[in-house]
Amino acid sequence: MKHLNFKIFGLAILLFLSGSLNAQQSRYYKDFLKFKKQDSISTPPKNAILFIGSSSFTKWADVQAYFPGFTIINRAFGGSTLPEVNDWVKNNITTYKPKQVVIYCGENDLASSDTVTPQVVLNRFQQLLKTIRTKSGNINVTYVSIKPSPIRKKIQLKVEQSNELIRKYLKTTSKTAFVDVYPLMIKRDRVINGEIFTSDSLHMNAKGYSIWKKAILPYLHK
Repeated sequence: MKHLNFKIFGLAILLFLSGSLNAQQSRYYKDFLKFKKQDSISTPPKNAILFIGSSSFTKWADVQAYFPGFTIINRAFGGSTLPEVNDWVKNNITTYKPKQVVIYCGENDLASSDTVTPQVVLNRFQQLLKTIRTKSGNINVTYVSIKPSPIRKKIQLKVEQSNELIRKYLKTTSKTAFVDVYPLMIKRDRVINGEIFTSDSLHMNAKGYSIWKKAILPYLHK
């Protein structure tokens, strides 16, 4: 009986672990399948500019049209955090061989838990940058500051603090740039400009992306 109970217990553990692994793997499974399908249909050009990060890039579906004269590959996946993007980079960035990486990520990290502090965001970003450089050499990396979102006003101070930490860090790091979109999305007295957001008060409309285009364009490399 003890032997049988042990086998049942062991089977339960295996099922639990298997379920946990599948859950981890399936969070962005459809996104990754889409990327692979796109890459199989059309081989990604080398020396392009790779956009990675979370939904503010994911929903910029026509980003290429905003930057004529540049070759943009958008491989952002919505809802992602810096560690999740870091994991994707480890396994996939060498497929693209980009000359520049542009990152928008960190907002979901802050929104995910009160325990995620600006220092945690900085540490996670530093790890992502390290992974990019390890996999792709000393290529240009551009970070787009965390935006202020009306629906996430309660983390606005942490957003500002995170941006400042990353800005200061990048000043000491070669071949990097910090694109500060935050003040461009704010009215007076730290009031967020709701007119540049969609009805969900989280994602941007065309007016918002027009602001981002003007801010990012000077930092893109030919």
